[in-house]
Amino acid sequence: MDIIHRPLFAPDLLVNALGQDPGRPLLNILGGAMLSVGEVRDSTSQFCQALRSLGLTKGWRIGLLSSNRPEVLILANAVQISAAIYVPMHPLAGFNDHLHVVTDADIDVLVFDAEHYSERAAALAEHVPDLQLLAFGKSDLADDLTLIARQFSPVPLIAPQLDGDDILRLGYSGGTTGKPKALASVQRTGMATISIMMAEWEWPASLRFLSCTPLSHAGAAMFLPTLLKGGTMLVLPSFDPAQVLQTIQDYKINCILLVPTMIYALLDHPRFDEFDLSSLETVFYGASAISPARLKEAIERIGPVFMQFYGQAEAPMAVTVLRKHEHDISNPQRLASCGRPVPWLHVELLDADNQPVAEGEPGEICVRGPLVMNGYRDNPGLTAETFSGDWLHSGDIAIRDADGFLRIIDRTKDMIVTGGFNVYPREVEDILAEHAAVSQVAVIGVPHEKWGEAITALIVLREGETAEPEDLIQRVADRKGSFQAPKTIVFIESMPLTPVGKPDKKVLRERYRS
Repeated sequence: MDIIHRPLFAPDLLVNALGQDPGRPLLNILGGAMLSVGEVRDSTSQFCQALRSLGLTKGWRIGLLSSNRPEVLILANAVQISAAIYVPMHPLAGFNDHLHVVTDADIDVLVFDAEHYSERAAALAEHVPDLQLLAFGKSDLADDLTLIARQFSPVPLIAPQLDGDDILRLGYSGGTTGKPKALASVQRTGMATISIMMAEWEWPASLRFLSCTPLSHAGAAMFLPTLLKGGTMLVLPSFDPAQVLQTIQDYKINCILLVPTMIYALLDHPRFDEFDLSSLETVFYGASAISPARLKEAIERIGPVFMQFYGQAEAPMAVTVLRKHEHDISNPQRLASCGRPVPWLHVELLDADNQPVAEGEPGEICVRGPLVMNGYRDNPGLTAETFSGDWLHSGDIAIRDADGFLRIIDRTKDMIVTGGFNVYPREVEDILAEHAAVSQVAVIGVPHEKWGEAITALIVLREGETAEPEDLIQRVADRKGSFQAPKTIVFIESMPLTPVGKPDKKVLRERYRS
């Protein structure tokens, strides 16, 4: 394609936006200094030069393992502008998952947070002797990348010449059904993601965004939209309910992204009602299913400020959206919806033969369009299976209503077969979550000699509350029939979660097999 008509990609947007309003406050890791647009731009330039001085070329795979700190976003910027491949590792994942990512992605350099991840970096280097290490901060293991960067004077940023199929990022699926799977997010995907977020998400006019999720993952996805919207991004080191509530009040935060378990934790905090949250204009939420009963509670206690996005690593951030005004608290079915497809994509509900299902019938959410990944890295068999019939098969089963809203009833892999009947755990979970004493719930199938699988509900109660197992079982039986009612209720202290905040059903199945 000739240079006149060459499309722009995310690095172009980044360079262009960092060149405007240099004095505007942009980024603050709370407890540290507020960085302006110009300071972020200059630090990005210094990081670009530092990486080049170490031999970086286009296509280098740069891994990251860090807590929330400004250098995470600076590095991500520099990697994009240098046309390298970013491989962020979730800070809460275990050693085996980290080792799998390092070896599977063929990481050239691992940049780690010396204060929090030196021990993990040393262990990874011991297993992968050729792994080159760089540190954020002073370290006995590696050179300090921040010190190297300071040796360079800032120079103007120049976006690279890229093709839409150039790899931007190697991401890894949650690994809830086995080892994390590598998938290639390309420049086309990245540009589609940011375009949909800018067009379809409901952003406050004067954006003050609070990030309390890892900057290596969801938190980083909010940086470029915040920059493009002329906003300011404040970042907490991690999610702590009291600290989030206090920060919203003190800094008049008007926008935040939360996963459902975070929303539950805020609502259940004993001091929730002491805080002034009136500044909130938009609460983005997604990453896992939310209980309609708890969503209704959140809207009643915080306000009509909730906007849901649905996507997955293979088609990130926004395949569908449920806008703020579409949250009808008088309609539980609407609160159980993930919204309607965004107009940038083709979205269908298909049966096992890749044929569209009728309105009201369950079908798998399937997607076509520029948001879809190129495929799983070095896994043509899984890629072919996932792209069967020239659609991305999401693995999520949904029903479409007369107004076009989709309601996910479950993952295909989570469906329980009990006594010859198919049971979708999500429907059972939503009923149990309506009980006033229930904070969180996950429903799984465990092997059973008679039933094949027995429906088992794992429940976290709200602090100081009690519930009778028989009452909970009967509640489901009355609504869905006895065959869908749990055979067993287990009360647990806390819910095991995946790194992205979903109930970890793989762990629960292993723990409660017997």
